[in-house]
Amino acid sequence: VGLPQPDPRVLLKPGPPGLPAPASPPGDASEHEPLLTADAADPPGGPGSPFQYTPEPFGLPSAREAVAAHLSARGAPVSAAHVVLGASTSEAYGWLFQLLCDPGDSVLVPAPGYPLVDVLARLEGVHARPYRLPAVHGFGLDAGAVEAAVDARTRAVLVVNPGNPTGHFLHEGELQALADVCARHGLALVCDEVFSDFGWDTEAGRVTSVAGRALPCLTFSLSGLSKVAGLPGLKLSWLHVGGPSTERDEALARLEDVADAALSVGTPVQLALPALLAHAPVFQQALLERVKGNRARLLAARTHDATWDVVPAHGGWSAVLRIPREPGEEATCLRLLDEGVRVQPGYFHDFGGGAYLVLSLLPTPEVFTAALAPLVRVLCA
Repeated sequence: VGLPQPDPRVLLKPGPPGLPAPASPPGDASEHEPLLTADAADPPGGPGSPFQYTPEPFGLPSAREAVAAHLSARGAPVSAAHVVLGASTSEAYGWLFQLLCDPGDSVLVPAPGYPLVDVLARLEGVHARPYRLPAVHGFGLDAGAVEAAVDARTRAVLVVNPGNPTGHFLHEGELQALADVCARHGLALVCDEVFSDFGWDTEAGRVTSVAGRALPCLTFSLSGLSKVAGLPGLKLSWLHVGGPSTERDEALARLEDVADAALSVGTPVQLALPALLAHAPVFQQALLERVKGNRARLLAARTHDATWDVVPAHGGWSAVLRIPREPGEEATCLRLLDEGVRVQPGYFHDFGGGAYLVLSLLPTPEVFTAALAPLVRVLCA
């Protein structure tokens, strides 16, 4: 990614290979010299260098501007001043729970959904209370179900767009109804958008991001390099803060204290971020080809009289199967394990009202195709 190389003049004090440098004798004038030395008149770290540490609670301006440009290209215009960088979306969740909740408060989370959010909430002393996504039309959002789950300790509503693992995108009508519920009850809206670049098709009225949207409630959108560029090891995520200006600015001021206590994002990855985001579409196109191809293979493997079906979806990295209640999720998963095929039971994601399996669409076409024969055989047994 074109990062500057270390200055060859920067040397460690000499010592035996693989051993620490020897300590200076007592009284030696060199005992106060730094182990890392260089020409003081020409230090290796300078503006734009990964060796120059400039702590910024919200991240380096150049990195925040790159994120703002990335988000603006996907929807409404976004200001870098409203972008906060962190090490991961998991960390961002923790910051938001600290910002919005006192211990014992609750946030509403979608069910079915990904169980990690429940763990992150418990770590902050916050309760994750589910609201159900109706199975009709592929587990889309029902604002009435969200409002019915609100109580006196609720502080925020979490929506995953598209759903994980359901693959349902938020639509304009759903977003407006949800924002109205949040505004009337004084709740923040937290939108996890890590999979929003991975739509398999086009839909009228699909919401790609809440970032920059003029909504009547405090809003937060989350994403990062892990999914957007397929780079989980580089540890950089972003959090966009939006909503009415007074609430937004207060949230940013409070978040600055939280982020300043962590300073969790490394300088090199921030300097590399513009190039990494520029390369992201190449990764996304290749991944989408694989995911769409595997889903097509899955659909083709189902016969017209099969007792199982593939739940409609429009994005993400997973496929959900509706299977017969008998023998059910666990027995089917165990039989598939015996065949060398690993899937997840629906109860892992808090599915209700039937029996489900969750399949990853990420394997290579060869591996996925090899797994389809035993999968169909077990489901049809």
